[in-house]
This record gives sequence, structure tokens and C-alpha cells, in this order.
Amino acid sequence: MPLVSNNPAWLSYLDWCRVLNYFIVAASTAVVYDWVLTFAQEFELVWRRRWSLVTVLYICVRYLGILYSIVYILGNLPVSMTDLVGAIFYFIMAWTPVVVNAMLGIIMMTRIQAMYRRSKTISIFLVVVLLASTIASAVMTGMGNIHVSGEELILFGIHTCSVLNDTNDIHLNGEVVIPTVVWEILALCLAVWIVVLRFCELRRSQTGSPIGDSFTMLIKSHVLYFVAFAAVSCFQLGSLSVTMTNSISTGTAVYHGILQIAQFMQMFVLGPRLILSVREYHAKLVMTSSYEETGMTTLSFRERGHVSTDGSSV
Repeated sequence: MPLVSNNPAWLSYLDWCRVLNYFIVAASTAVVYDWVLTFAQEFELVWRRRWSLVTVLYICVRYLGILYSIVYILGNLPVSMTDLVGAIFYFIMAWTPVVVNAMLGIIMMTRIQAMYRRSKTISIFLVVVLLASTIASAVMTGMGNIHVSGEELILFGIHTCSVLNDTNDIHLNGEVVIPTVVWEILALCLAVWIVVLRFCELRRSQTGSPIGDSFTMLIKSHVLYFVAFAAVSCFQLGSLSVTMTNSISTGTAVYHGILQIAQFMQMFVLGPRLILSVREYHAKLVMTSSYEETGMTTLSFRERGHVSTDGSSV
């Protein structure tokens, strides 16, 4: 049964929702725009390549992001929806970050394994830590939303959906990022450590190698992704404060809106680009190598033709 009210006390809540919706639309538009912008790369580097686990992870992250953006917008539209539909939308929005961050963790793990030359010790260590982080995030999300229900509100003729949670563990929805933060910090430290070791080896050998450029590309994309994740974590932990929890001012709406934009960029823009950047780099290496081989072959043919012309023994 929807709650109908024209109480002026709800006006501040409607203003809060309206401001937040602007940021949600902006974040969703950025995700779709990035997909359109990189679709040519995606077609060449993902769809036309032989399928692998990383390919499946890329497609899941990229298109879950688009689906998530659509659901987020639909869930905040001022249209009538049943309590059940509102609850389903909420659960999709609550669980998608957990699933996507787990898949991004697998992508990051494969990158670090490659940097450590498929070391069994590092691989086992990474699998254990990532599995523990994912399980902890899933348990916290489940406990924080175990008694969630949706309720339709009709305020001044405007339809909106409110989520009711009668559990004392609702704060876990914000703290769910903590296990993932631990994983990300560990992954960054391992990546920086192996890069420092490899650069020291290259300097001692004093030989030019594409490995240095490859590691530079890996660490740059990793650091950029980590900075975005750190921003999301700080905003998410800051939202747990009493002031942010109990306030529906325009300032808190802007704060939560910036959090949404940072989260969308981290998961659905920089996440897929972790794979595209690596594949684009290797594609350029292959093209450069093929060009050099073709140039050397042409030069060899020219030299042979010149010798054959001068000494016509045949």
C-alpha cells in the first residue's frame, strides 16, 4: 500500500532526491559514453580475439555496468512501481558492486601473476586473499540487507520508492568496501614492488628492453585505477558518519552524488580499461614487430637483387 502525503516536511527529501538524480544521470551517461568511445577498440581487441577468462570478465564488467546504469536510473524515476519491484531494484544496486569488484579483483590478480612470471607462491597467496575479501564483502552485504523491503511513496503527486531496513546491521552496507580496500592495497604494493625490482635489473643489465615499457604501462593503469578506488572508499566511509546519515540537505545529496560518479568511473570505466590498455599495448608491439620484420625482409631482397645484377653468374 503506497504512502500518500502532502506534508511540507517531505519537500527537503524530494529536493535531496532530485539533486542526487542529476548525479546519477551524469554517472550513467559517462558509462555509456565511454562504451561508445571505446567500442571500436573493444571490437578489435575483445570480440575478434580468441575467448579467454579475461575476455568473459571484460564483457561481464562492461555490460553489467550499462545494465546497472539503466536500473539505477529506472529505480529513481518518478514513476509508479510496486514495493516488490522497488526491492528488486535495490538488491541489484546493492549486490552489483560486490560482484563487479570481485571480477575486477580477478583481472588484477591475472595482471600481477603475469608480472611475477606465474609464480605459484604468489598465485596461491593472491587467490586466498581475494577469496577471503570477496566472501567477507558478500557476508557483510547479506547481513546489511537481510530485512530490506521497499515502499512506494506518493509525495505531492510524485512517485518515489523508499527502502526500509529494520536491522541494526545497515551500517555494513557502507563498511562492505573495507575488505576490498585491503585487497587493493595489497595488489598495489605487490605491483609496485615487482616493478621496482625489474627496473633495478634493467638498469644493472644496461640493455634496452620492451619489458620496461610494458611494466610502466601496467603500473600506470594500476595506479590510476587504485586512485579512483581510493576516492570511492574515502567517500563511502565518510558517508557512514552520523551527520551524513541523518541529513537530507543539498550538501549531502551532492556528496552522495560525487560518490556515485566516482564509483561508476572506478568500476565501469577504469575497470574495463585495465584490459583494453594491456591488449592495445600488445597489439601495437605486434604491429611494430611486423613492420620491422617487413622492412628488414625488403632490405634483404634489395641487397640480394643488387648482388645478383652485378655478378651475373646465372
